Amino acid sequence: MYEGILPLWKEKGMTSHDCVFKLRKILKMKRIGHTGTLDPSVEGVLPICLGQATKVSEYVMNEGKTYVATVAIGISTTTEDADGDIVLEDNSEKKFSREQILNVLQQLTGVITQTPPMYSAVKVNGKKLYEYAREGKEVDRPSRQVTINDLKLLDDDSVFSGQQVLFSIEINCSKGTYIRTLAVQIGELLGYPAHMSSLVRTASGNFTKLQCLTLSEVQQSLENDALEQSILPFKHALSKWPFEKLDNSLKKWITNGSVLEIHPLLNTNDKMVFTDNGEPIAVYIKHPTKSGMMKPEKMFSSDKGE
Repeated sequence: MYEGILPLWKEKGMTSHDCVFKLRKILKMKRIGHTGTLDPSVEGVLPICLGQATKVSEYVMNEGKTYVATVAIGISTTTEDADGDIVLEDNSEKKFSREQILNVLQQLTGVITQTPPMYSAVKVNGKKLYEYAREGKEVDRPSRQVTINDLKLLDDDSVFSGQQVLFSIEINCSKGTYIRTLAVQIGELLGYPAHMSSLVRTASGNFTKLQCLTLSEVQQSLENDALEQSILPFKHALSKWPFEKLDNSLKKWITNGSVLEIHPLLNTNDKMVFTDNGEPIAVYIKHPTKSGMMKPEKMFSSDKGE
């Protein structure tokens, strides 16, 4: 069975669950999971965890993402993207200087507050917002703080004008950022209704577009016995934390997941990875209640079967 992380390029028109379903049939294995949903209308990087790598999927999900989006100024929609019904339409002639747009992007860089759109999977009182929206109900939505690390204008124009103004941006952001809501926020600061007309995810954590295969390429690689070359070891998802080689005195205790005296590396890192023969055996964290102690957060076996 395959073991590791397969960087998949999710194509438009498919859900993330569709990708997992198809990969289970292609690879003939059940233990497969994705690392966060992408809307059907969005294409891009979707790391897929195979075998034991499913244990590290949350680490990949929690990493930052990079997107390229098209912002459409002049029309707002129910879903904040091109799939929704039009809510407001302003057909007046608009004209923005490059400096105006750059100034707005600067205002939205850093820690910002967003209110999730009604058409989203955020739960309120145990029910997803899009379920309320489909019933025609509006509910109070909890605002959240997200971090926009970098926000670039990709178009070179010095002036942007027309009844509907379109421009492309690249966003490097934290987990949980709604890019369609960001497009609406850009419109608000420019003084007009807006929506996100297209979106591509170009990176998820340290997984990039260049590493990705489409589903048809996965099938082709499999038939050519070349798929292993595209599957990255799951330790790739742990690379932000320090690795420590197991010495014989600790091996028995670590492989059994024991609570132990804290390792010095956990004084400056929130996690650490113990390895044996270069392979991760356990991820350890500070013990939440026992001062000066550490405990396992994840354990990995050397058995790579299903």
